[in-house]
Amino acid sequence: MNKNYYRIGEFSKKINLTIDTLRFYEKENLIKPKRDQNNIRLYSDNDISWIEFIKRLKQTGMPLKEIKIYSALRYKGDSTINERLSLLNSQKKRLENDNLEIKKHIDFLNKKINTYKSKLQHK
Repeated sequence: MNKNYYRIGEFSKKINLTIDTLRFYEKENLIKPKRDQNNIRLYSDNDISWIEFIKRLKQTGMPLKEIKIYSALRYKGDSTINERLSLLNSQKKRLENDNLEIKKHIDFLNKKINTYKSKLQHK
């Protein structure tokens, strides 16, 4: 399979992250780009998918500490699938709890809104 490789500048534009962010991700071991004979970072199409996944985990509110654990497990391979599933399930549970809390807030606001609408209709 022929892989495309990108230097950091091109990769940065392709995934819409700054070069500094990519270097930070590398320093935090979230991504481990290949290096050429001159020690220049080379990112692959697989790295694009991985960065998009990291971005999505961040959007779910997963703490960086847990994303780092997930990343380390990912780089260890399929023997870590159960641990990765555990991290994802924990984050899913947090989101479900957040969703329930938001629903309670919406219900509270709806009750107050309906109270005011009722008062306006009876004027």
